[in-house]
Amino acid sequence: MKESTAMQNLPPYLFARIEKKIEEARQQGWDVISLGIGDPDQPTPEHIIAALVEASRNPENHQYPSSVGLLCYREAVARWYKNRFGVDLDPYTEVVSLLGSKEGIAHISMAYLDPGDINLVPDPGYPVYGIGTQLAGGTPYLMPLKEENRYLPVLEDIPDHVAKQAKLMFINYPNNPTGAVANREFYQKVVEFARSYDILVCHDAAYSEISYDGCQALSFLQIPGAKEVGVEFHSLSKTYNMTGWRIGWMAGNREAVEVMGRFKSNVDSGVFQAIQYAGIAALEGPQDSVEQLRKMYQERRDAAIEIMRQLGWSYLTPQGSFYMWVKVPPGYTSAEYCEYILEKAKVVITPGNGYGQYGEGYFRIALTVDKSRIIEALQRIKELA
Repeated sequence: MKESTAMQNLPPYLFARIEKKIEEARQQGWDVISLGIGDPDQPTPEHIIAALVEASRNPENHQYPSSVGLLCYREAVARWYKNRFGVDLDPYTEVVSLLGSKEGIAHISMAYLDPGDINLVPDPGYPVYGIGTQLAGGTPYLMPLKEENRYLPVLEDIPDHVAKQAKLMFINYPNNPTGAVANREFYQKVVEFARSYDILVCHDAAYSEISYDGCQALSFLQIPGAKEVGVEFHSLSKTYNMTGWRIGWMAGNREAVEVMGRFKSNVDSGVFQAIQYAGIAALEGPQDSVEQLRKMYQERRDAAIEIMRQLGWSYLTPQGSFYMWVKVPPGYTSAEYCEYILEKAKVVITPGNGYGQYGEGYFRIALTVDKSRIIEALQRIKELA
């Protein structure tokens, strides 16, 4: 049986390839240190696990859940937005649950695109923005994220005829892979641009709670007019170490929320209700673990920077996320350098071209292993210099 053209044009997912290389190396007996995949290494806080255990024992949670999510979960999301950002959300019409934000980011294109339609996609960026666009039969138009522009897209560089054809614009701050953080002025420009061209803004805010040096990331929905033109995707994965739990949400524009809810009712059966109750415990329980995470990641970042300075690497100090975006030393492509480091130092780093063509010449480090292992990994690389 022949697969679809969209699937034929789809490369293997970047992190699936990385996982395969790690497994192959470990089977050969190597002590591999992986700074590749952004999967938190800390456990989910105990009070969240306890909420799951309790809810799992309730037979009412053993049946099909609502595809849009329990009202009490959506209410918890709305209260969190109010407390964290001062944003008012109607839990009935402006919040829909997701099986993790990745699911929603992939599916929003299927809900909005017809074959040949255009999405505005940041490059370098999370691969799913472009993958979802392609699977929906659309065409990604790349918005370059360059160091000289603080890794923000220059909206004025988007041709008028492209903007008029675009359906969605993906943005993501704090940013994966660069660690950049957007300011209010940028978001205001995005709102004005989207309103001018009738584009739905899709802001991926999965890293909003991971920030450094006293920086507090903004929500796109804080900006006046944002709910008229956009939605925000969020996840409990990074904030509460819940990547495997698969729970998140999309919030904002009520028409888009309704469309996503209608789409999901036809393709999935929602999030296990016990996990939604655990999500409520995460959002409304003690938040000291979140502050501890920020402190831990900043210590890891600062330890990495100390050795990276000794190596002479060029990078922008990240203000958010748990990634570092570093220029490849002269004489290598992104892939060549990462393969060299894996072969010689037994350290996994991610080639920048895996995040798009404008990622060539860079590599990404994930700060998701213990500080001592980050130091060891970078010391191994330093010994190659």
